[in-house]
Amino acid sequence: MSFVTAENVFQSYGNRPILERVNLAVDEGAFVSIVGASGCGKSTFLRLLLAQEQPTRGEIRIAGAPPAAEPGLDRGVVFQKYSVFPHMSVRDNIIAGESFRTVTGVFRGAQKAAARERAQATLARIGLDHVADHYPATLSGGMQQRLAIGQALAAKPRILLLDEPFGALDPGTRLSMHDFLTELRRETAMTVFMVTHDLEEGFKLGDRVLVFDKPRWDPTEPDAFGATITYDFDARDGGIPFQRSEEHTYVRRPA
Repeated sequence: MSFVTAENVFQSYGNRPILERVNLAVDEGAFVSIVGASGCGKSTFLRLLLAQEQPTRGEIRIAGAPPAAEPGLDRGVVFQKYSVFPHMSVRDNIIAGESFRTVTGVFRGAQKAAARERAQATLARIGLDHVADHYPATLSGGMQQRLAIGQALAAKPRILLLDEPFGALDPGTRLSMHDFLTELRRETAMTVFMVTHDLEEGFKLGDRVLVFDKPRWDPTEPDAFGATITYDFDARDGGIPFQRSEEHTYVRRPA
């Protein structure tokens, strides 16, 4: 059984359709890149995966569970803008990520000491242990994004959602973040969905590359139709496409 499934998903804002007939099945541990022109529903689909929004029609399931009504700890998210707590030290940001799993949202006593040790280990793993006592504002863009990813991972999600995570970084830092994410993924084997405008980045990092676009277009009424998955590429095999079946799910095209 596929780990993440989207079945006939539609999403509209009022009378404006954003997504229509989105069908997808993804195995656990896959890295899925999502590309497409601005305004074609990429970030909307990510918000649906996060359960920040609910689809107008259809459903999204994780590991066969009923559709989530709201975001949960099984899904971590990192945005282009560094989503960390500016008033907390680097170490405390990691501790905060883990504390989301506690009843009270805070660690006390021996639990707090143990959480500090785990946070320090996480920081060493992402190359930030030498700035553990600094505040995010003192870090470079790449370091802040490492921190945001580390904070998301501290909550031990089953799915990591990345919305243009490297879009604000300079080219050199962006390449180093690619290496960082590749190494981190080898260690965690979690399922990743990443929205990017960079097609090369999508194929470099992803196992699969989904292209969102509008297959129907009315030049007199450009908002009349929503977008869907128009292409699904196997990035690990030279970009060989998957082929959509009559039931609108993707299957591997025979050689």
